[in-house]
Amino acid sequence: MALASRLVKPETQGLVHLTVLRREQLSPHWMRVTLGGAEIESFRAMGYDQWFRLFLPLGGDEGLDRLPAKANKMFGYLRYLRIPDGVRPVMRNYTVREYRSATDERGPEIDVDFVLHGSAEDGTAGPASRWAQTCEPGESVVVIDEGLAFNPERGTDRVVLVADETGLPAIAGICASLPSHASGLAVIEVPSAEDALEFAHPADVHVRWIVRDHGVKPGALALKALGEASLPDAPFHAYLVGEQSLPTEGRRLLVNERGVPKELVSFCGYWRVGTASPTPKSQLAATEVHS
Repeated sequence: MALASRLVKPETQGLVHLTVLRREQLSPHWMRVTLGGAEIESFRAMGYDQWFRLFLPLGGDEGLDRLPAKANKMFGYLRYLRIPDGVRPVMRNYTVREYRSATDERGPEIDVDFVLHGSAEDGTAGPASRWAQTCEPGESVVVIDEGLAFNPERGTDRVVLVADETGLPAIAGICASLPSHASGLAVIEVPSAEDALEFAHPADVHVRWIVRDHGVKPGALALKALGEASLPDAPFHAYLVGEQSLPTEGRRLLVNERGVPKELVSFCGYWRVGTASPTPKSQLAATEVHS
């Protein structure tokens, strides 16, 4: 998360050990992995765009056992980096797509939707995409809750939500948490029509899907649509998330050109074109061998 507005922190941020329950391919670029078991009872669902650090055991469970308690903080992160390459878990940031409380038949569950880049079969996928495509029930992961980036004034019921595909789970979570009488606009850019995964939302929140042409910078079409959109009556709260240019330019557009007070805009840069998250040397070697 490269840049963000004021975050809403969770009650606790300890290590939570979870297990894979199942995975499901939703579309060409989406894989859903459902987590539960282990210590899920200690996870506190906050709704909206709740996000977390996810540690993947690509070097085996030994790496998860060696994670420091505060791996998401400066000194804990430095200790995390001292775990040897090949053992050190891969860390990525993800959003709770849906949290389901326990029933008489099962325990609590968390759905996590992964955007797939490349193929695990031919070795073109990055570490997280490869894991999402190949993980099996019973595998272990660790998460650290980080809270919310969506941070409106209490009682806000009009919204403008704008994202590329990486922000779709967050927008879906926000819409599920809004009151049924909420209204506004959601603009979501996706790489293919099949990736426009429908989600529940208040009847008066209009959802607009934009399919991105090959070669177009992610977020560019969503940003253009925001500039041309008819905005709800003030006051409303805006939420902009995705490739870093989208929240950066979108916030500037809303504040400087559309006169929206900056405190009414939540934003978060999830990633940046041309800057991939570092891949451990051991994983790079495995990819080279596989290729």
